[in-house]
Amino acid sequence: GHIAFSCDIIECSGGHPEWHILGDVKYVLNGNTFFKTQDRKVHYIPFSWDMIIAFPPCTNLCVSGARYFEEKRKNGTQQKSIDFFMELVNANCDQIAIENPIGIMSTNYRKPDQIIQPWQFGHGETKSTCLWLKNLQPLHPSKETDDTGEWIVFESGKKQPKWYSDALTKTKSAEERRTLRSKTFPGIARAIAEQWCIQIA
Repeated sequence: GHIAFSCDIIECSGGHPEWHILGDVKYVLNGNTFFKTQDRKVHYIPFSWDMIIAFPPCTNLCVSGARYFEEKRKNGTQQKSIDFFMELVNANCDQIAIENPIGIMSTNYRKPDQIIQPWQFGHGETKSTCLWLKNLQPLHPSKETDDTGEWIVFESGKKQPKWYSDALTKTKSAEERRTLRSKTFPGIARAIAEQWCIQIA
């Protein structure tokens, strides 16, 4: 029952270009602007957005890449990612959710309001996901499961979730790997739609 747009500097992957803004979110973040969707139609929003759900790139922020932090601090890429995260925090919108893995924003900004797992929403996988919320209630687990999902076990004894392993081995480029690893699990997306959209209905 809501009009919702996605926005990214890459093309939409869901097959609905009429709802996708292909471009830098900074230009539409605060509303009150004209914008063009990927099907080339022009739209106008004369006010701020009702809600922003943001998924900023985590490459320079999450702890899994900590071994590269010193280099990224020196060349400025980490600070740019921090600045972008904070632009989302400070957007002109009454209700904001920002998603990211566990990383440096817990100390550079503040601790997240909630850390969720896919297994709380019907999936077997484990993937710690932080949510920073503004005027939104934490998500309630919708379908908790004891299923631990599929795992890949290596000769060394090390284990990796299959979804993560697939992202490393079944992709051809770093961009493909980032995209696959950053996908939102459908159960979490459903919970967002069902729980948060009620708050602005």
